[in-house]
Amino acid sequence: MIDNLAMFESPSQWLIILVIVLLLFGGSRIPEIMRGLGSGMKEFKKGLREDEEDAKPVETKAKEPDKVEAKKE
Repeated sequence: MIDNLAMFESPSQWLIILVIVLLLFGGSRIPEIMRGLGSGMKEFKKGLREDEEDAKPVETKAKEPDKVEAKKE
């Protein structure tokens, strides 16, 4: 039963859903909603990346002193 609710089998069903969404939100509000959704997803992905970077172990290596050769004069 859940499979039938999640999957629309014909294009006419998608068209009906699209018309209902347009009537509910109006044509001008849909781009605003999509922009908000896109920026929210962008922030979420940014947070995931930052969290992954924080979880990585930081390797610290002792710096070797620079070898400087003295010029012979």
